[in-house]
Amino acid sequence: MVLDGWLVGVHRVDSPNQDERPADVEVDLMVIHNISLPPGQFGGIWINLLFTNALPADAHPYFETIKGLRVSAHLLIRRNGEIIQYVPFHKRAWHAGTSRWNGRERCNDFSIGIELEGSDDIPYTDIQYAVLAESIRILMRAYPKIADHFVGHSDIAPGRKTDPGPAFDWVKLLGLLQVTKFEKVLDHE
Repeated sequence: MVLDGWLVGVHRVDSPNQDERPADVEVDLMVIHNISLPPGQFGGIWINLLFTNALPADAHPYFETIKGLRVSAHLLIRRNGEIIQYVPFHKRAWHAGTSRWNGRERCNDFSIGIELEGSDDIPYTDIQYAVLAESIRILMRAYPKIADHFVGHSDIAPGRKTDPGPAFDWVKLLGLLQVTKFEKVLDHE
């Protein structure tokens, strides 16, 4: 259930990297991402620190390269299935960057961003797919128009982003959702 823009019963870490959506824009897109910090490593506090602008640049050489980055997502689904929410759904999370979908720029304005703890080339866990599917079902009740528009970050920022990558199994997600109309089917069959 979504209450005041937050999933009920999930861990919450408020990110300052959010703002108001434009008043005349309806949420109608779901963007699936991946993240691991440092790249290819899972677990730990680093994603929370990145999304709250507290990532210490001196803790790992990679962190120096992203120093000053201001990003967030609505949700993170960890490899063990834990959900962390950073931004309420009625607010704009800063997940898409420079992006375009169906002729519209600035996908953050009209999308919900879900990060999966993972990388392009490491298979995601079964529990991540199950939790992702359940989260999407809940979100479709609150935002019905996303039911027809699920994409990867690579779809809205081609050439700039590759996530969720070839390791993401769109057909598996479809099966869990039991969806018959889904834009990604054509791209990933």
